[in-house]
Amino acid sequence: GRSCGRAGRCWVWRLCYPLPPLLRSTMEDGEQGEVYVSSDPEDAKIIAGFTLNSMNMRDAETGKIMWESPAEWKDRFFTEELEAHVPRGILECKEVSREVNFTSAEKIDEFKLLQKVYFQGHVIEEWFFKFGFVMPNSTNQWQSTIEAAAEMLPAELLSGNVTIETNFFDEQRLLAKSLVRVYYD
Repeated sequence: GRSCGRAGRCWVWRLCYPLPPLLRSTMEDGEQGEVYVSSDPEDAKIIAGFTLNSMNMRDAETGKIMWESPAEWKDRFFTEELEAHVPRGILECKEVSREVNFTSAEKIDEFKLLQKVYFQGHVIEEWFFKFGFVMPNSTNQWQSTIEAAAEMLPAELLSGNVTIETNFFDEQRLLAKSLVRVYYD
């Protein structure tokens, strides 16, 4: 993906494979993911100071915005399962560019995400993204490019049956998890 800091510098990040051993899936099949915030006071402070300002997904080939996060996500991101109503046409894109704008009150030494995609209770994909250092009291732009699978299941089958659990890490410390159920409209 791409990371654009306050100075406007941009780097392209691709999905990182293989996953580091400590970040590989340890969940049993049959789960759909969960919303979670670490009880460690230092980790909870980082998450309390973290705000998802906006997120969008674009057709990476054309740059056309296909989906944008609703404003109410900002306050509910780490408290409940959210819903994303995404146009089914996004499944036809060869690559999707996801842009995230976030603010952090706290320093994060090595910010990373592990996303687990569940379909009917089974992990079907895992994606690992590394942002790096996040300055305290900063607003950051992060763009990632996700390549489509060679074969996609139909939107009718996926809609409402896919959840994406995003694990937020500082180095190897799990700070929090968010959960989004995806509907293809």
